[in-house]
Amino acid sequence: MEDILNELPQRAKDTYKENKKFFGKLRKKPPKNLDTLMVELHEAEFERTDCLTCANCCKTTGPLFTNKDIERIAKHFKMKPQKFVESYLKVDEENDHVLQRVPCTFLGADNFCSIYDVRPKACREFPHTDRKKFQQISNLTLKNVAICPAAFNIVEEMKRRIK
Repeated sequence: MEDILNELPQRAKDTYKENKKFFGKLRKKPPKNLDTLMVELHEAEFERTDCLTCANCCKTTGPLFTNKDIERIAKHFKMKPQKFVESYLKVDEENDHVLQRVPCTFLGADNFCSIYDVRPKACREFPHTDRKKFQQISNLTLKNVAICPAAFNIVEEMKRRIK
């Protein structure tokens, strides 16, 4: 996995222009079966991929925390939401709550998440490759292929399947 993660940023960079052009066409005219295809590709990839061998998303990026996330996680810690925010989060330039630092505070050395059952929505949905109207999140996907080997593989297979 280490080799894959080391090569991933360059592979994403090498396919960036091709992917950007592909997603531009996809946004203009998405295939009727796109949502179905994306779920199929996502499920097939995650049958082969064990996130616990990677956890690169948790090591390199931080999720957005919605108010619901903050309330749920604070309750899990038996804290007031404001105390949770003060302890773990900051407000970024887009006025969103994000982690104070990465890697994620809640990621263990074994790549297990200590708040997995109450983790933020953004973490539960990452890498967002099975979302409905997938074509609407192409900018996010372009970023995620440089972080997540599974997202990279899903996009490559999607390009093979959609001409």
